[in-house]
Amino acid sequence: MKKIIALLMSVILIAFTFAACGDGNVSENNNGEVDKKETITLRLWGAQDDKEMLTKLVSDFKKEHPEKEWKISISFVGEDDAATEVLKDVSAAADVFSFASDQIATLKKAGALYRVTNGDIGTRNSEPSVQAATVDGEIYAYPASSDTFFLYYDKAVFSDEEVKSLEKILAKDTGDKITNFAMKIDDGWYSSSFFFTAGCTLFGEDGKDKTKCDFNSEKGVMAANYMIDLANNKKFANLDDAKIKAGFKARTLGAAVSGTWNADDIKKSLGEDFGVTKLPTIRLDGEDKNMVSMANFKLYGVNAQTKHPEEAHELADFLTDRAAQETRFKVRSYAPTHTDLAGDKETLASNEVVAALTAQSRHSILQTSIDQVANFWTPAEAFGTGLIDGTVTKQNVKEKLDAFVSAVLTSIKEEDTTK
Repeated sequence: MKKIIALLMSVILIAFTFAACGDGNVSENNNGEVDKKETITLRLWGAQDDKEMLTKLVSDFKKEHPEKEWKISISFVGEDDAATEVLKDVSAAADVFSFASDQIATLKKAGALYRVTNGDIGTRNSEPSVQAATVDGEIYAYPASSDTFFLYYDKAVFSDEEVKSLEKILAKDTGDKITNFAMKIDDGWYSSSFFFTAGCTLFGEDGKDKTKCDFNSEKGVMAANYMIDLANNKKFANLDDAKIKAGFKARTLGAAVSGTWNADDIKKSLGEDFGVTKLPTIRLDGEDKNMVSMANFKLYGVNAQTKHPEEAHELADFLTDRAAQETRFKVRSYAPTHTDLAGDKETLASNEVVAALTAQSRHSILQTSIDQVANFWTPAEAFGTGLIDGTVTKQNVKEKLDAFVSAVLTSIKEEDTTK
């Protein structure tokens, strides 16, 4: 009998050992009983430049939720490319991903976003950021930060007074080795600023009328002619982010238009000569007008096809709560949307980059998120390319703008993107 009991105990012990080796962690509670943690596997997509910050935030998230065993992998997909990558195969995309707010309508239409039911999101964030995260009256994303572009400059080249006017920036003799001013005018996000400054609108005053774009109006022609003169100015260069950073590092660039994501690199290159401010004025029709930028928001969405919706929402909420936004502000100079932080003028002013973004936000237009905006970027790029290579001239500019606007307003074919 004793041998039989001993044998049974051995079998039970072996069975328990194998069970403990399965999915999840095994721990002992206060009563000496064994508890098994549920294992949750999630994938997160974010910007490459945010790698270190996201890694730390995910680690903090795990510590705050010890009740489960978390397996969270991070891959890097830029906010600008998020919708393109997600829509290749929604089922294969990350459970939680960051994206630019202009993509929200497209993602929602494709059935790629889980609706946000946490009412706190709509009250803890600024009204514009909540608006950007909303489609058809429902919130579909978590606001993380606000975004627009502004001016970086080398204080060894320009004074604080000189950078207030683009005409003054371009007129200064900086020698043959220094390019006075750079921006990417073959990118619609940047080039639209000239049209907005002239008083044009993209999809109407509220950005929601897919039948309206007046970039080919008299005001639009005035803006385009200014851009033609700019493109032909030897003191101007059409540069992307990488070349802008390289120019400041080599001290061959005086001023350039970019955003918060390049702040750390440019500051390291310029040191005590690091300067940052709102966009300058440009002279249109005899009047100096502050350049008007296109503004958007960085949002976090939860994949509608995630296998762990509750946990995915917990992660997205954590990555965008007050503490996380404060981390973004301190580590990456991202402007917060959380009202506790966005309303703290003293704190915002303590970061010169965010202070510049905040100042420029007073001269910005919220980037539209209607489906029709998908038609804007390619013709805007083509028009900008024409400015650079000289095929857009003051003689044919109205014709080129008519073609530009026609392409923007072409009806988007309705397709079932949920298949």
